[in-house]
Amino acid sequence: MINAEQPLQIIMRDGLPPAQAIGKPPHPGTAHEVRRENGLRIERNIPVAMRDGIRILVDVYRPDGYAGEKPLPLLIGWSPYGKHNQKANLWPAADVRDGWISKYTAFEAPDPAYWCPRGFAILYTDPRGTWFSEGEMSHGGRIESRDCYDLIEWAGTQDWCNGKVGMSGVSYLTAIQWQVAPLKPPHLAAINPWEGFSDWYREFGYHGGIRETRFIPRSCGGLNWSTTRTEDTLANMLAHPLYDAYWQSKEQDLEAIETPAFIVASWSDQGLHTRGTLEAYKRIHSREKWLEVHGQKKWHYYYRPENVEKQRAFFEHFLIRKDLTVPAWPRVNLEIRERCGVGSFRAEREWPLARTVYSRLYLDARDRRLQTAPVAAEASLQYDTDCPEAQAEFTHVFTKDTELTGHMKLRLWVETPVTTDMDLFVAIQKYDADGQYVPFTWYAMCEDGPVALGWLRASHRALDAARSTDWQPVHAHTREDPLQPGVPVAVNIEIWPSATLFRKGEQLRVVIKGGDIYTEAPETQPFLRHEETRNRGPHIIRTGGCYDSYLLVPVIPLRGEEDRP
Repeated sequence: MINAEQPLQIIMRDGLPPAQAIGKPPHPGTAHEVRRENGLRIERNIPVAMRDGIRILVDVYRPDGYAGEKPLPLLIGWSPYGKHNQKANLWPAADVRDGWISKYTAFEAPDPAYWCPRGFAILYTDPRGTWFSEGEMSHGGRIESRDCYDLIEWAGTQDWCNGKVGMSGVSYLTAIQWQVAPLKPPHLAAINPWEGFSDWYREFGYHGGIRETRFIPRSCGGLNWSTTRTEDTLANMLAHPLYDAYWQSKEQDLEAIETPAFIVASWSDQGLHTRGTLEAYKRIHSREKWLEVHGQKKWHYYYRPENVEKQRAFFEHFLIRKDLTVPAWPRVNLEIRERCGVGSFRAEREWPLARTVYSRLYLDARDRRLQTAPVAAEASLQYDTDCPEAQAEFTHVFTKDTELTGHMKLRLWVETPVTTDMDLFVAIQKYDADGQYVPFTWYAMCEDGPVALGWLRASHRALDAARSTDWQPVHAHTREDPLQPGVPVAVNIEIWPSATLFRKGEQLRVVIKGGDIYTEAPETQPFLRHEETRNRGPHIIRTGGCYDSYLLVPVIPLRGEEDRP
C-alpha cells in the first residue's frame, strides 16, 4: 500500500560544483540566450517556476524561421545528466552508428536535429537541485513527479506549443514517465517509455534482496553536480536493506496511467530494465498501448533510424493528427531470439502470451540433468562458495524445436551446513547441439550474455502472496527469515522474462552459483555486480523424492507440434 505522506528521513549530500563536472562537456553557463544554427532555434536557460516557487532551467529547441513560430507538438527529455551533456556518439560497444544522432543529442534523449525539421519542439531539463537549477534534488518519488507535472503544464500553455506534450527517452527518461503519467497532467498526450525500471527495490537496488554494488554507486555518483544538495541514493539504499517506507516513496500508481503509450522493452537488459518495463506494460490501464520487445542493445535500438521513424509515427498520431497507421500496429511485437544478433519478430495480442504452457523440468543431482518427469530418487550436490569458480549446472537437451517465451521460475531445495543465510545467483544459458556456448546480447553493450538471470537471498524467501503467481514469484522483502544450518528449505527464484528458440538437439543449462555469473564489462562502463554476499562454506542442493526442485519454463506451442519440451 502506497503511503506517500509518510514522513521520511532522506539522507542528503552536498553537491559538487557543476562547472567542475568530470566526463561531461564544459558547462556553457546559465545566461539566457537564443542561438540559431543548423536550422535550429535554441533557447537556453529558460527559468520555469515549480508550484513551490523553485525555478528550474530548461532548453527548448525549435525549427528556425517561420516553421518554429507556429505552435508545435513538444517532446520532453527529462534527465538529471545535464541538458548540456550532448554528443554525436556513444561508446563504441553501444553500436550507435555514425550519423544516427547529432551533436545536439542529450544522453538517452531524442535528437533535436531529427525532430525539429519534422515539426516538433524538444525540451531538455536540469531538474530541481541538479546543475544550476534551484532547490534540492530528489531522486524519483513525489517531488520529482510533481515537478515534471508542473513542467508539462507550463510547456503545454506556451504560445510555441500546440498544447500536446509527449515524453520519450531511455532509462531515467523512462522512469520519470512512470512517475508523472499517473498524475494525469492535462497536456500530456502520449508517452514513449523505452526500457526503464518501475520497481526501485527489486530491479534497481536489491536483486532478490542482494544489494547491487557496481552500477548504482557509479551511476548515482553522476547525479551530484549541484549548487545545493542532492539525495544520496547509495546511502539511502544502505540504510534501507528491506522494503520499507523509503522504497514505498518511490512507487508509482501504474494502474492510474491512462495516457497512450508506445512501450519498448528488451530481453537483453537483465538486471536493470527488462522486468520493470514489462511489469509496467501489464499494469497500466491505457486503452491505447503498444509493446515491442527486442533482444538487442538498448541505445542502438532507440536511435536506429527505422525505430526513430516509428517513434515519429506514434507521436504524430497523438500530438498532431490521427491516421490509420498506428492503430494498425500489433498490440504486442516480440523478437524471438536464437543467439546474439539473430532473431525474428512476431505479432501477438497480449503479454504474457495466453497460450503459454508452463512445464516443469525437474533437477536431478545424480547426473545433473533436467528431466521432464518427476525424479523419484533423492540426491544432492554441493559447491563451495569459498571458491569463486564453483557452481552447479543442470542441462536439458531438447528433442524438438521449442520456444520458451515468458517468465521462468526456479524452485530449489537448498541448505547450508555452517551459516544462516545464502545468496543464490541463477543464469539460464543456451548451448548448441555440439555443446558450444551460445551468447546473447545483454546490459546495453555486451554480446556474451545469458538467456535470463535470477537472484535470491534465502532469508528473503517469503513471498508476497497477493502479487505472486505460480510462474512469477514476487518476494515481499519486508523481513528476513534466517536459515537453520543443516536444515533444507524450499526457495522460489524469479527468473526475469526472456524469449528464446531452442532447436532440436540444443541445450538449456541452469547455472547456480554463490556470486555473479557474469562479471566482465566492455571498456570501463557501469556494470551489474553484487559483491557483498552472505555466503560461507558449501551450498547443498537437494533433488528428487520429496525435494521437488524444478525449473518452470514457458513453452509456446509451435504449429503442428506437441506442447511439451
